[in-house]
Amino acid sequence: MFEQRGRVVPLDTLAGPDGKLSLPRNGLLILAQPRALSPDENVALDAWVRSGGRLLLFADPMLTADSEYPLGDPRRPQSMAMLSPILTHWGVELEFDVDQPAGERAAEIFGATLPVNLPGQFRVLPDSNCRIEGGGLAVDCKIGEGRVIAIADAALFDGDNAGRDAPLRAFLDRIAS
Repeated sequence: MFEQRGRVVPLDTLAGPDGKLSLPRNGLLILAQPRALSPDENVALDAWVRSGGRLLLFADPMLTADSEYPLGDPRRPQSMAMLSPILTHWGVELEFDVDQPAGERAAEIFGATLPVNLPGQFRVLPDSNCRIEGGGLAVDCKIGEGRVIAIADAALFDGDNAGRDAPLRAFLDRIAS
């Protein structure tokens, strides 16, 4: 699906040797449950977004999917999103309700229905250029010349992806608009 929209470039780091993110200024970056970013990566990501980059971020505060990769394997998704520095810099906080019931349920965001399981909730800080969507399950931010759409759950990528392309397409359409 991603290849139909443009060239896909996997990245191991967000800060190259020059300290910059090596994507076109108006490019699209998709991060799904990324590891904690280094200070250099936070600076590079912020600069890239502010110069016109678009980021679609899936940051799950309590990932529920099992991984085929063992602990310590860099391919294993992080069990908790640890992106507070960059999110706070952009004017949002990701919160988690420990008392919410577990189990997959459907949620509506940007006109699409997606599965969520133990999702987080975004809270917008004062003087932010972000809008809460889906009751806090998503946030849409104008950052400089760029844009960030973040989803506080990654259950969309759990297990069988049958029928899960529609919400991802809706998010890609939204960030491209």
